[in-house]
Amino acid sequence: MKFGAIALLLLGGLIVGTASAAEPFMLSSPAFADNAPLATKYAGDRKDNPNCVGQSISPPLNWSGAPAGTVSYALVLTDPEGRGGLGVIHMVTYGIPVAVTGFAEGELSKPSDKFVGGKSTMGLATYFGPCTPPGDWHHYTFELIATDLDPKALQPGLTRDELFGALAGHTKNAAGLIGRFRHPS
Repeated sequence: MKFGAIALLLLGGLIVGTASAAEPFMLSSPAFADNAPLATKYAGDRKDNPNCVGQSISPPLNWSGAPAGTVSYALVLTDPEGRGGLGVIHMVTYGIPVAVTGFAEGELSKPSDKFVGGKSTMGLATYFGPCTPPGDWHHYTFELIATDLDPKALQPGLTRDELFGALAGHTKNAAGLIGRFRHPS
């Protein structure tokens, strides 16, 4: 009897220990470390804007440690310093199936069956890179949100605010990654 109680305590400790050792929800990129500079190729490419000095290629992103109950993800890219501090939304995507654990370089720059395109400040449904004016660094925040929504639950074309309204009560956790950029001149 005494041996059985000890075995149950040990087994219980192993189960609790395993549960507390769950992998954290993390977003990363093989192209840049958190709070590190973004390569110029990731900057915007509008020829009519001299601040757009890149190719608007989306950086590669990876994530792991999906929270329990995750069914889909949303991914938003913002520049809080843009437009004189009012912010610029560079990308709104959602309906990313839980089986997807990242995007290759350039994959977010064009429509895909791996995500539903929302609507950025520029009116685009895909990635658009930084067009930072000369001077200070801007911080480009990639925010990955785990949700319990079916990937097909939300209609295309939602703005960030509309998306966040639709996600209320359906989020599991979020992970972030910041890339910095400034005009190279």
